[in-house]
Amino acid sequence: MKREPGYTSAGMQFLLRIVAAAVALGAYVICMILLSPAFSSAFSVPEKLIFDLTWTGVKAGTAVLEVVDEKDTLRVISTANSARWVSVFYTVDDRVEAVLSKGKSQNFVGQSKNYRIKIREGKHRRDKEIVFDHVRHTALFIDHLAKDKDRKEYPVNDNVFDPLSVLYYVRTMKLEIGKSVFVDVFDSKKLWNVEVQVLRKEKINTILGEVETIVIKPLMKSEGIFNRKGEILIWLTDDQKKIPVKMHTKVVVGAITATLVGGTY
Repeated sequence: MKREPGYTSAGMQFLLRIVAAAVALGAYVICMILLSPAFSSAFSVPEKLIFDLTWTGVKAGTAVLEVVDEKDTLRVISTANSARWVSVFYTVDDRVEAVLSKGKSQNFVGQSKNYRIKIREGKHRRDKEIVFDHVRHTALFIDHLAKDKDRKEYPVNDNVFDPLSVLYYVRTMKLEIGKSVFVDVFDSKKLWNVEVQVLRKEKINTILGEVETIVIKPLMKSEGIFNRKGEILIWLTDDQKKIPVKMHTKVVVGAITATLVGGTY
């Protein structure tokens, strides 16, 4: 297992892939959702978060991050699309989905079952999938755009997560300023022990009004929106729901900020 020192690859998911982080910041960021009272009071399912993506202060696109209850499974979906003026010279059309199977445990809603990222960012294309087998402790990686449709299995542990649904796990945790939490995430054909740094508390103006937030910085490698080149920061409301109200990341030129502007939460 390797520990990822920081973001070094393209994209965001949102968180959002987050990220996809996030969202398109999101690309991206940390996984597995609790069933206990901590889960039920953490956030609502279904939940839909809509973000404006701004580049150096100008609106460059829209991102949506949502989680849907499908009886036996939970589906987390992250999409990001460039604004019309941006699409003229650089089209962004990203979609990332993660499916979690609901478990019988009283502690967890489920485990990562399937993860797929389909992105179009300018000339950059990706269509990759990960299928988790928690009985055999394997993750099957599939590159759908490879000429030979690259397929390969990798060993993983029992508590491994995909890069998208990770954010929901973090939202259920007790976050202490100055302390990091770690989560195992399989991504880019590797198992990463991802560190999420809890940096500080900060009061900011949001669609919810002026709220106290907790600023976190996940250190993980992912693909998603707008070719990231620097760290990603996420502002979570400092309450039980820990709603991601803002995300920020550097890109090749300038920086992109995702700001919550609507949804159901």
